[in-house]
Amino acid sequence: MQVDSILSQSDKNFKISFIIPYFNEPTIILKECIESILRLQLTPEEREIIIVDDGSDIPPLDDLIEFQDHLVYIRYRHKGTSAARNIGMQVASGSYIQFVDADDYLIPAAYNHCIQIVKHYNGDMVRFGATDNENSDYAMDINGPVTGSDYMRTHNLKSSVWCCCFRKTVGETLSFSEELTYAEDEEFTTKLMLLTKNVFYTEAKAYFYRQRSGSLTHKTDTMSKIQRLNNSVEVIHRLSQMIPTHPSKESEALQRRVAQLSMDYLYNVIRLTHSRKHLNQALNNLKKYDLFPLPEKNYTNKYVIFRKAIKTKIGRSLLLAAIR
Repeated sequence: MQVDSILSQSDKNFKISFIIPYFNEPTIILKECIESILRLQLTPEEREIIIVDDGSDIPPLDDLIEFQDHLVYIRYRHKGTSAARNIGMQVASGSYIQFVDADDYLIPAAYNHCIQIVKHYNGDMVRFGATDNENSDYAMDINGPVTGSDYMRTHNLKSSVWCCCFRKTVGETLSFSEELTYAEDEEFTTKLMLLTKNVFYTEAKAYFYRQRSGSLTHKTDTMSKIQRLNNSVEVIHRLSQMIPTHPSKESEALQRRVAQLSMDYLYNVIRLTHSRKHLNQALNNLKKYDLFPLPEKNYTNKYVIFRKAIKTKIGRSLLLAAIR
């Protein structure tokens, strides 16, 4: 898509607040995260690095002395990632917000491309890709602007909140649901996109996602699996309740988003439990909210194949056998 030239105007008060929730991650990887931000093509006036210490066992400050002139450090009792992000947004002084997990980092060459998009076109948001491959190439494309709802109507939205840099004023009425341990990103990013008037997006892989066995998203104990699935269906229900309250385009975007998340939920039930009993319970959970069978839409080839398979007993048996 051709970029609209009417947005080629710089924000004179441009500054990105990088919000890093921290809880017991090794400080060596936290330092790598901070260093990646300091290597970006931003002046000290154009960046703010906020470390929100979520009550870690040992505060990381002693290991961060070399960065002390570049950091805003906040510590409070342990309340979870959502609370840490909310506090970060409350204290952020930047015109844009970028979330970064403490065990991940930004890829300077690709993220600099995103910075230039935001600076030059003064958009509300730039969306970009993520990778766990240190040698990944990055694209130099620019797409947009489109509204957030139009983007969701035509794309499968990546749930992770760290896959975008967004204008602070767009998200200032939002907060992460602190009662959720999982799926809080899915809820927040969907609501944020509905509020965003102009979105630019690029295939540039600007975020390095570290596959770490000790992280919250990689917990494999039974209670964590159950909580993850319960949180997921709760968010799906909340978003589905928003559909009739929005105009047609926003409603259509929400319908696709809810269908996508419902498919992901059922897929994860199969992947995490390998249980027909749990799958049947998940189907009943969606039926309660009139969300199953999945809508007969042709969003993607994967969606079409999955919705047809999950609809029948034979198809469900095949999915249980195939998904590992």
